[in-house]
Amino acid sequence: MFLWIAIMVLAVFLDQLTKYLTVLCLKPIDTLPIIEDVIHLTYVENPGAAFGMMKDQRWLFMVVSSVAIVALLIYLFKKKTQHWMENLAIAFIVGGGIGNMIDRVILGYVVDMIDFRLIDFAVFNVADSFVCVGAGLLMLYIILSGVQEYKEEKARKLRLSKWDDDEETSDEEGIAEDMPAEEMISEEAIAVDVSAEGLPSEEVPSENVSTEENPSEETSTVENPDEEETHA
Repeated sequence: MFLWIAIMVLAVFLDQLTKYLTVLCLKPIDTLPIIEDVIHLTYVENPGAAFGMMKDQRWLFMVVSSVAIVALLIYLFKKKTQHWMENLAIAFIVGGGIGNMIDRVILGYVVDMIDFRLIDFAVFNVADSFVCVGAGLLMLYIILSGVQEYKEEKARKLRLSKWDDDEETSDEEGIAEDMPAEEMISEEAIAVDVSAEGLPSEEVPSENVSTEENPSEETSTVENPDEEETHA
């Protein structure tokens, strides 16, 4: 948390330093070309919003800026699961907002000095730059986090569908394991009967075969009648 507070303080310090040097050095000469007709340093008093929009609305911007700054600070200090990009964006926005707020409260207008003439852009200051960069970072973070959440949700749905398929497979295996032994035996008996019905008609049960293959006991009684007479 100390890091983000330090970044806010640094943004305010750089903004106020550049404005002080602008008033001190540029106000007497009006403008100083850095690259002719491309970028100049020009002293401008802006009573409106950033980039000279909506002039003469001092109190409105003070109220809106104050509410926005307080809300962002509360969000930054209260929320504990923030990404570094989100924290940095908020620190930039708050630092730039405080820098311009100081001018509006003390001077009644904002001092601008960065004059980008190549595209005839509005004159702005360091605080405006911090606010714009912070807003850009915040938008980038929202886009990236949305994409990340979409990927995580898609992966979660894939895991759930795979888990459901595995659960159905395990349920089917559990039903087969829980089948009573009697049913399994009856199924085996049915399979044996079916295989027995498929045997050729020439095959006979083993008991009958053994009886026909051993007729010696009966023949021995008939072939030795003399033994019976002798005993008589």
